[in-house]
Amino acid sequence: MPDGASLTPPVTAAAPETGADTFGARRFGAVNWLGLWTLYKKEVQRYLKVAGQTVLAPIVTTLLYLTVFLVAFSGAGRDVTMEGQVVPYAAFLPPGLIMMAVLSNAFQNASSSIIIGKVQGSLVDVLMPPLSAAELTVAFVAGAATRGLMVGFITAVTIAVFLAFTGTMLTLHALWAVLFFSVCASVLLGAFGAVGGMWAEKFDQLAVITNFVITPLTFLSGTFFSVHKEGLPGWVADISAFNPLFYLIDGFRWGFIGVSDAPVARGAVVCFLLTALSVWVTLLLFRRGYKLKD
Repeated sequence: MPDGASLTPPVTAAAPETGADTFGARRFGAVNWLGLWTLYKKEVQRYLKVAGQTVLAPIVTTLLYLTVFLVAFSGAGRDVTMEGQVVPYAAFLPPGLIMMAVLSNAFQNASSSIIIGKVQGSLVDVLMPPLSAAELTVAFVAGAATRGLMVGFITAVTIAVFLAFTGTMLTLHALWAVLFFSVCASVLLGAFGAVGGMWAEKFDQLAVITNFVITPLTFLSGTFFSVHKEGLPGWVADISAFNPLFYLIDGFRWGFIGVSDAPVARGAVVCFLLTALSVWVTLLLFRRGYKLKD
């Protein structure tokens, strides 16, 4: 053996490990549950941080609507006739106002979250993590739906207490209808809000959707009046048949008072199909990165 030779075998570089145990590799199943839950929680905490603006303010606005319209339209001869039944205006109005709060808050949550991220340049923090288009869709829509349903529930309780002091009870005819139409409304407007947030480049463009689409459709959907009210022209009911928010409000109201302007089964089918379509469109746009990666 040559002088100076070592008896220790030469050290060779170890081959890099491969597979699930590779250092730095992140493995999860078909769904990134941690990322999905984190983004959903971020969406919920975002509006809870300013609950006075996002939760309390809509309730106060709804109570003001209720007070003004009850004073203006309650009384003899001003009740609503539906399906041959006379419904007191104090029973007709509250479900429409509750649904209006659900619709507006679900839309505002998703749309404002995305447009704020685009304007501030922080949307990249949502797009960079390993979240699929489906997970982004679920997180944004579920966060918006949570806000809509939360505001709707608190508004319903507040209105029930308010009416109790006036000697009127907020009745419940079919709980399934209340739950079904409120969930459809919050998911539909949450998805539409996400689409609006992706489309808009600035807050002014988003305000166009709110002022010229959401608000008119809500006010002309039978929130404050029956579309078959005597004295109204026939085209009012005809136009309402093409207003998706009409079916949401009408079915939701049926869940409380047991009468409606349109067949509830037809409204349920229309609302379910529109909700599924809106979520599908939102998914496609997230998959394409529509106006998100520019």
